[in-house]
Amino acid sequence: MSSKPSSTSTTPATSATVDSTSHATLRYTSLRASIFLGCLLVALLLGHFGIIPVAGAAGFVFLILVAGLVSAPLSYVLLSKQRDAMSAQIAGKVGGMRSRTADRIANQNAEEDAADDAARAAAAPQN
Repeated sequence: MSSKPSSTSTTPATSATVDSTSHATLRYTSLRASIFLGCLLVALLLGHFGIIPVAGAAGFVFLILVAGLVSAPLSYVLLSKQRDAMSAQIAGKVGGMRSRTADRIANQNAEEDAADDAARAAAAPQN
């Protein structure tokens, strides 16, 4: 082991906040899929050992439905922080899009008003 001097992190807190929400949707979705796949694996094992009675393709579909029904409340309870982070990320993006749209509309209205004023000035009788 080398004896390098330990350096303290000088990263500002805002950088950590941005980093924690930058992939919030991907993180939530992958964790949600992992919970579902874990529940599906457990359901398949229970079906294989005869604890849950299954027969044919309909039994496999039944196990998928059971896994979905079990994973939904688990995801709701276990992933509340990730869901809140994802919601904040989406709300921030939507808010940014709304403000850009409002700015664009205001610029277009100003251009139309200037064009109307110029047309009225040109059409006004000159004395």
